[in-house]
Amino acid sequence: MKKFLLFGLTTIMLATFISCSNTNSKTKKTKPSATLVKGYQMKKYAKVKLTADISHLSDNQKQMLKLLFRAADIMNDIFWKENVGEKNAFLSNIKDPKLKEYASINYGPWDELNNLAPFIAGWGEKPKGAEFYPHNMTIKEFEELKNKDKTSLYTLLRRDGNGKLTTVWYHDAFKPQIKKASDLLLKASELAENKGFKKYLQLRAKALLTDDYYASDMAWLDMSGNLVDLVIGPIENYTDQLFGYKAAHESFVLIKDVEWSDKLSKYAKFLPQLQKELPVDPKYKQETPGSKADLNAYDVVYYAGDCNMGGKTIAINLPNDERVQLKKGTRKLQLKNAMRAKFDEILVPISKVLISSDQRKYITFNAFFSNTMFHEVAHGMGIKNTINGKGSVRKALKEKFSAIEEGKADILGLYLVNRLYDMGEFTDTKLMDNYVTFMAGIFRSVRFGASSAHGMANMLRFNFFLKEGAFKRNEDGTYSINFEKMKTASKALTQKIMKIQGDGDYEAAKAWVKTDGMIPQQLKEDLDKVNSMGIPVDIYFEQGPEMLGL
Repeated sequence: MKKFLLFGLTTIMLATFISCSNTNSKTKKTKPSATLVKGYQMKKYAKVKLTADISHLSDNQKQMLKLLFRAADIMNDIFWKENVGEKNAFLSNIKDPKLKEYASINYGPWDELNNLAPFIAGWGEKPKGAEFYPHNMTIKEFEELKNKDKTSLYTLLRRDGNGKLTTVWYHDAFKPQIKKASDLLLKASELAENKGFKKYLQLRAKALLTDDYYASDMAWLDMSGNLVDLVIGPIENYTDQLFGYKAAHESFVLIKDVEWSDKLSKYAKFLPQLQKELPVDPKYKQETPGSKADLNAYDVVYYAGDCNMGGKTIAINLPNDERVQLKKGTRKLQLKNAMRAKFDEILVPISKVLISSDQRKYITFNAFFSNTMFHEVAHGMGIKNTINGKGSVRKALKEKFSAIEEGKADILGLYLVNRLYDMGEFTDTKLMDNYVTFMAGIFRSVRFGASSAHGMANMLRFNFFLKEGAFKRNEDGTYSINFEKMKTASKALTQKIMKIQGDGDYEAAKAWVKTDGMIPQQLKEDLDKVNSMGIPVDIYFEQGPEMLGL
């Protein structure tokens, strides 16, 4: 997510897809010295307290929350192992408290907001496959392995006693932690007053023990009316930058914002129609996503594991399982308090520097919220399986999938706002608000850098818009959008992305990233100006049960 030196942005290109050939000794020292290296700075993060009003919750629900916090903490511990190794063994070598805090935010010695550059002496380049694969494994060795479980989201690759590659299921690799987390979910289910949430907790507890998440995913979609929610388990595959096969553990603990959720519910019924109307060749929209699309707003009160590393998620679209999406759809959870923090602390200050003075009035929180919401809606639309027998889009595009998929969600989300506005169904903002706020959002997200799927997606889109004349750079260094040209460019970009996905065209994705996955010199200089003003790149949290008075 990230490519920064001290108040300066260097030119970013996505690292070349290479074999995971580093040995442990080349990657790190046994006892690295906690020496600060160039690029370390807490100013890149704004500290935010994660809290919510829980006065409307029952005593049982409050007690249940305490158990959910504990289960989330276990996901946090497992993710440390997946990303760098044992948490305590790593952090115990760092004496400087500020450096230790920075290492905790990054879950290791690699700077998530500086293209994964190591910031502790003695550590080299991060292995592309993190700790999911042996560091000395080659791509050829992996490809020659005859093991149907090797591409599973839920297996680690390890060496057996003879040095041969083998797979280990997550529930076996992390057995003590998984058992404890499962037990906590079962205890929490006994306190759950909502029948749907109770069932989900019970099934999720079982899923953690088996690495079969289908039933619990379906139950999560069937829930309604629950005021407390939980996302937990191995979910996203961003951390595996070798193949993009392995899911990393994480958890969100959430409190529903009933008032805002009620405002969003009306849009779900339009999604089947919007899928049919996508501006692409019919063969790229022949799938029919499930009609169940739950749009809700939440205050997030806890981030743990993968989602808490570096740049923070502000909206959720799950489950990722294509089978579940096609059968029932997805749930779209907008994390309103975290979103507001990023808007106030980052987007608005950036806009005052890089958006032309006559267009700054169009930067609004409601537009930021709706753009983010429809980004998540768009993840569930489009195409999940290639049209030519290459299997799922995720598998076909390998490590390029995440950046291309995030790019699809961004641009298709803007299309959905536009189309619903034309239908007279979206009246929360003026379209100009959404387009100008969308442009400001590119400046915000591109600062995450090449190691972030979101950052890469924004680089690709910025360069596409630049070629299409969707915006112009003014003499004073600010940017103005051309409304009509941005609409046209958005449609063309949607078509480009969905063709790559539908064709499962890995070579096209790789070539596009190579040519446009970089920051032009002029934008680099403009972002240097943003950095020199001390505007944070992202947020980190003071969080936990004590923030809620528990």
